[in-house]
Amino acid sequence: MYHGVINIYKEPGFTSHDVVAKLRGILRQKKIGHTGTLDPAAEGVLPVCLGQGTRLVELLSGQVKTYQAVLLLGRETDTQDTTGQTVAEHPVTVTEEEVAWAAASFAGNYNQIPPMYSALKVGGKKLYELAREGKVVERQPREVQIFNLSVDWISLPKAGITVTCSKGTYIRTLCHDIGQKLNCGGCMEHLKRIQVGRFALEESVTLSQVQQLKEEGRLDFIILPIEEMFDGPKAVALPEWDGLVENGNPVDGSVFSSFIWENGEEQGEDPAKYITNLTRKDGWEDETKDREQGHEKPLVRVYSSSREFLGVYQYETDRDRWKPKKMFLREK
Repeated sequence: MYHGVINIYKEPGFTSHDVVAKLRGILRQKKIGHTGTLDPAAEGVLPVCLGQGTRLVELLSGQVKTYQAVLLLGRETDTQDTTGQTVAEHPVTVTEEEVAWAAASFAGNYNQIPPMYSALKVGGKKLYELAREGKVVERQPREVQIFNLSVDWISLPKAGITVTCSKGTYIRTLCHDIGQKLNCGGCMEHLKRIQVGRFALEESVTLSQVQQLKEEGRLDFIILPIEEMFDGPKAVALPEWDGLVENGNPVDGSVFSSFIWENGEEQGEDPAKYITNLTRKDGWEDETKDREQGHEKPLVRVYSSSREFLGVYQYETDRDRWKPKKMFLREK
């Protein structure tokens, strides 16, 4: 069984579920999951988790994403993109300066109402299922973050935009909202996801390329190991404590034989000392306050004495111990 993450280039016409199904056929394994739905007409980066890597799905789904989109002004559709039915058309009399201003005004936090054609559930039923029945239900706005929004080109009634945003942001809804702000309506004509966390478009591979690499026995070149999904140093257990860390028990620093920084420098002392200094330096002194504010303390990658990656731990300053955050033990 393969374990890790593949940066797939989802081509137009495939659903995210199609990608998973095809990969299961290529790799001959069932334990595969994608990290965030892309609409069938959209294309671009879709990280796919394999084997024990499926435990990363939640983590990767929440990462910052970057998209390139084409905004079409003057047209509104039921799906908020050009694949849907037109519900209204308006003349486009705005200037290029007004388009740039309207788009830029959405940078930062804004409350976005999810589209009816989405997989969100209301009353136990997906919104797109209700939409296909001709129903429109009230949706509560959700706060999303637009970290960066640039207008790359304008050729009215179209404009190209690049958006870096938080989890849960609908780019087609953003296009719709820009159109509403300009009082001429708008929808999304095209969407390409170019970045998900560390996964970039230029490093992605198509399903046909995965198939070819599988036949050539070179899949290791494109499968990112689970441990590389985490930053931070490594803590290596002493042989007599392997069983303790392999079972995901909270431990103190005495179970580790060495502490290895990302630059390869190795320290033989209790790694808790380094993490304690690091966390205090970064302001992580009040554990309760940090948790209430949703802050994450630095993670340390934990290995057995034979250097097998086991999972990631966090140091609890108030209890002077290491506690597992997520374990990735492989099936024997």
